[in-house]
Amino acid sequence: MSKNPNDIDNIAEHLEEGQQEESDQRFRRAGGWAGWLISLSFHALLIALMTCIYFLVKPPEVDMPPVRIAMIESPPKHEEKPKVARTLETTVELDVQTESDHPNPISQLELPVENSEREEDNDNPVAKGREEAIADSEMGGSLALMAIGVGGGGSGMFGSRTPGGKKRAVGKLGGSKGSESAVDTALRWLKKHQSPNGMWDCEHYPENCVEAQRCEPGKHWLEDQCEVGLTGFAVLCYLGAGYDHQTPNKYKVTDKKGLDYLISIQNANGYIGRRNYENAVATMALAEAFAMTGDPALRGPAQNGVNAILACQNQDLAPGAAPKESGYGNGFGWDYVSATARNDSSVTGWQVMALKSALAGGLNVGNGMDGAKKWLERTWKATNPGWASLNPYTGESRMPYAFDSATGAIDIAGAPAPGAPSPEAHDLTCVGCVCAVFLGHHAGDPMLETLANYVSSHQIPKAYPCNTYYMYYNTLAMFQVGGEKWKTWNRSVRDMPVNAQRKDNGCLDGSWDWAGTWPGLCPAGTLECGGRVLSTVFCCLSLEVYYRYAKVAGGK
Repeated sequence: MSKNPNDIDNIAEHLEEGQQEESDQRFRRAGGWAGWLISLSFHALLIALMTCIYFLVKPPEVDMPPVRIAMIESPPKHEEKPKVARTLETTVELDVQTESDHPNPISQLELPVENSEREEDNDNPVAKGREEAIADSEMGGSLALMAIGVGGGGSGMFGSRTPGGKKRAVGKLGGSKGSESAVDTALRWLKKHQSPNGMWDCEHYPENCVEAQRCEPGKHWLEDQCEVGLTGFAVLCYLGAGYDHQTPNKYKVTDKKGLDYLISIQNANGYIGRRNYENAVATMALAEAFAMTGDPALRGPAQNGVNAILACQNQDLAPGAAPKESGYGNGFGWDYVSATARNDSSVTGWQVMALKSALAGGLNVGNGMDGAKKWLERTWKATNPGWASLNPYTGESRMPYAFDSATGAIDIAGAPAPGAPSPEAHDLTCVGCVCAVFLGHHAGDPMLETLANYVSSHQIPKAYPCNTYYMYYNTLAMFQVGGEKWKTWNRSVRDMPVNAQRKDNGCLDGSWDWAGTWPGLCPAGTLECGGRVLSTVFCCLSLEVYYRYAKVAGGK
């Protein structure tokens, strides 16, 4: 068979191509192994280098702080010292005045108050002008808000006597910057005129003042009874404003001296003074101080004063009944000295307030308040024969100066003409109104409302001087009644004593003139008894009404 030359050439060409491809594959295999050898060599060199760095290079040495070991000895065993009971008598007196760093003004302030330098606290201060009471931050006692309201509720009998509480009460319930300034200036005046033994002297108080221009002398009534009552009233002024005898405040020493005086004259029967009137005022001061601080040194004297009140409480006698030989016992009102058939409304009113303050301190008041409730109910009904048909919105009722539980007789002046002022002395509707509040009658009650209606119609003072006794009782009563009656009373009465307060550079600054302030209520020939101290304490207590006692339920 013959072969084609072209086929031979093709076969040769294919052989050459196959040889070339085989040669290329051998080259590529040789190049791949060479790459792997280079990579392995490089990484081996890198690993060897890092190993040398790790083992051959030394880290820097770090100095460690030395550790000191100390031995702690066991503390010595504490030896307890015997506790010494606190008493009212102390060897060191602190009279510290503190101030708020950021005083807040009272809202809706209406009356201007003079600016002045602040009084230094010493036993015989020199007046340096008037000061802002609301700028201070003195704290009241730790027990000032007791869980017993004036009418038996839980709002706290002593209301808002703390600094913050006072500011809120004044702004909310109708006080003013002027009324608060008047209170504090009155307290400064009382402090300057306190006797060295702690009492306030009815006649000789100007002798205690260091001012060149001194006040005029006052007048005594019933010998030494004046000082007992005035001292009790003055201490109540400080307590009412939240200043007690233990918490650091600018009136601490003044308050304590007054309390010490009252305790010093208390006799073995518990009496402070010689009459029920003065004993009740003084006992009320001790009871409030005890309730506000819990001072154990006051418990005994306050309870003894309460016991004296209970021992002289009258008994409710049926008309025509003969007195018992053993005395009348407890169960009705009070007279001036011993238990009788005569029940004096003025005397009884202070006993009721004293017993209510004693309740706030947790003291034992026996059945004294129950008897007082019987006195109020029977006396009111005997004085107002048509009481059952009285309209609480428009009707008026009254309380007498005295009521005889044996005969049923009442001692009261005739009803005044419409719009005429109430006769003085023998009309104590103001006392009946306060007693109704303290003995559990609330707003809307016919007795309380009709008594308040009479006060609103006949006893709102028009100008100063006025009957400050009436003003004090009626301000306290109308505040508790609340509503429009209180608003009308407050608008008419609040600014009157504020504007009438003496604003002098000397001794008179902060006091109130006393001529014509208590007509008809003092013994014959002493119609202006009590002097400047008496007028000042009644005006001061009236202006403290916004925070002195909590409002009862219903009184808004």
